[in-house]
Amino acid sequence: MFEQLTTLSPDPLLGLIKRFAQDPRPEKIDLGVGVYRDDSGQTPVLAAVKAAESQLLQSESSKSYVGPAGNLEFCSAMAELLFGRDLSAKLQARVASLQTPGGCGALRVLGETIVRANQKARLWASDPTWANHLPLLGSAGLQINNYRYYDFAGHGLDFDGMMSDLQQAQAGDVLLLHACCHNPSGADLNQQQWQQVIELCQQQNLVPLIDVAYLGFGDGLDEDAYGLRLAVERLPEVLIAVSCSKNFGLYRERVGAAFVISENAASAQACFSHMASITRAMYSMPPSHGASVVAAILDDETLAQQWLSELTQMRERIQSLRSQLRQSLADELGHDRFAFIEAEKGMFSFLGLDADQVQRLAEDFGIYMADSSRINLAGLNSGNLAHLVSSLKLML
Repeated sequence: MFEQLTTLSPDPLLGLIKRFAQDPRPEKIDLGVGVYRDDSGQTPVLAAVKAAESQLLQSESSKSYVGPAGNLEFCSAMAELLFGRDLSAKLQARVASLQTPGGCGALRVLGETIVRANQKARLWASDPTWANHLPLLGSAGLQINNYRYYDFAGHGLDFDGMMSDLQQAQAGDVLLLHACCHNPSGADLNQQQWQQVIELCQQQNLVPLIDVAYLGFGDGLDEDAYGLRLAVERLPEVLIAVSCSKNFGLYRERVGAAFVISENAASAQACFSHMASITRAMYSMPPSHGASVVAAILDDETLAQQWLSELTQMRERIQSLRSQLRQSLADELGHDRFAFIEAEKGMFSFLGLDADQVQRLAEDFGIYMADSSRINLAGLNSGNLAHLVSSLKLML
């Protein structure tokens, strides 16, 4: 059987990780891997998470299966976090939700649900988008089209191009959107642009699929939720994939959730039955621990406030790094070519380098990033930012 298989090329990011690990230079910098790091270069376990885990260790009474829907308290708490208390209560009968193994699991479950509901539906994804969006959703059977999103020459959002391309979308098509902190560009829709996108969905009967991977990493929880809340207030159907990897620091626990907002309670119930069927055939039931941690944090006022404080610290650290990098580059280069970095949101931005320049940074200076020159700002710290700036000055 297996002699027919040929070895596939490694994932580019995994290859980057391997090259970085093999580099012996002490000054090397990893700006490729998309995880949050503190100033010491570590991905910390949040104090709120440790406290919640300690409580669970004492109170958990069973390791039995949680069922295909997962932890229902987690799903309810995530709905309130996403929509706010009042809107969450108003939507309750229209919401189908279940816990998934990470945001990836949520995307795949929603992709297969779309195909079951409408095999002709096309999915429209931003160009560029997160690298794993296309294999996750394409493998579910969706035809994927792209719309213009990021203007590499102008270092900013190409909103006119986006809206022009989406005029081609047909009723029933699905529009993939990033709730905030667009990965990989860092260029987000503002509130006025969100309003125009939602109006387009209303006019053309499009269904948004909103990926919420960095809630709280942009401007704040409520600010980052503006677009998705507007969508569920104004549209009859909205799909939402949520990840708790970044804002709770639970990368390896694989905590996520899939939400379908339907037009009425009957449709929501039907959607849930199909989502549960899909998960049963895929991974049967999700793991419990990470979702129990998140539910415990959000259900406890003290832990919730502690988590919000830690989330604020992470967000402000990234914003500070953006400002420091922009200013340091302006001081060293004598011009403000990289001003766009400070205006973007979340962990990622493109430096605007070509592949040869990216390769030279790795070979000559031990600075590793994706070939597109997408960098993870959280990979910078007080000990290595100057090395990046001086290296760019020598190369540019």
